[in-house]
Amino acid sequence: MGKLLMQKVLSGMLLLMLFSQPAQADDDDVFFSMGVHNTYGCNAANDNCIAPRSSTDPSDPYFPSMWVSDWTMYRVTQNYQTNPPPYSSPPSTLKPADYTVSYGKSYYDTNYIPKDGDGYGAMMEYYEKYCLPIFPIADNNYSCSFVSLGNKAYFLTYPKDRPKDMPACCLFSPLNHPPRQNFIQHLPYSASRSQNLNGSVQAYALDVPSPGGPILFGYAFNKNATSDKPGLPPYRHPQSFYFSGDTSVANAPIVSQNYSNFRVEKPDPAVTWDQVAQMCPADPPACQLFNPPSSKNSVGEAQWNQLSPTPMPKEKSK
Repeated sequence: MGKLLMQKVLSGMLLLMLFSQPAQADDDDVFFSMGVHNTYGCNAANDNCIAPRSSTDPSDPYFPSMWVSDWTMYRVTQNYQTNPPPYSSPPSTLKPADYTVSYGKSYYDTNYIPKDGDGYGAMMEYYEKYCLPIFPIADNNYSCSFVSLGNKAYFLTYPKDRPKDMPACCLFSPLNHPPRQNFIQHLPYSASRSQNLNGSVQAYALDVPSPGGPILFGYAFNKNATSDKPGLPPYRHPQSFYFSGDTSVANAPIVSQNYSNFRVEKPDPAVTWDQVAQMCPADPPACQLFNPPSSKNSVGEAQWNQLSPTPMPKEKSK
């Protein structure tokens, strides 16, 4: 009986460990990301947020260890229901009246080590004149940047068009690291979406549950590996990053960032990571992007800060 009782106690402790939330879960600025930006909500109960693969799925593509890319962002406001991403650039399945266009640039270096030693890797996404529309903000016509340095992520705005109620720098999250080179392992392969663009891409997509309905998070890579320059090794270049935006205020049901001139290149710290030290105080305030003082959030709308950790369904082959 003593041995049996001990087994039951150990089993109970194991279950508690599997289903307990990490300590960071109490922090309002730690967001569930299906393992892409942190491990919050990922455990043995949901296979640590690793998406299953079948024997017929292609091998996973990887990010290069460092890269730079321009991109065009399409905020799709209509006709997306029957014309899902990934999209060409511009979207051939949509009309110009179905979307708005803006631009930006991304920088990535997995070898970066922050001065405080908290995590590793760096990534910056710069949005030119139109900020990321996943927040309940009606007027996104301002430039912004998201910068992840190790585990910490910062949000920056600029004097040329900064909204009056926003600081130059705020802490977006204390636990939001850049996607790892193998981040695509967290997203299910989508055979149906891979048929878009004449079958030239490998598409991955996940509809993450939220109180207001599923939120799309997807990525597409070119199916064929190509080289940046003659003599350099080929790899499968990212084609687009597509996702659900805010619909309560920002009117962004679907957003697609389509990459161009994606290349292996070490980012220049002077125009990327150094901005954090230049623009942020020693203890930057927490961001209020999901609950901005000037906006009125619609009750029950899907919001990125309300994603729920659950097992991932595998798309059925057609």
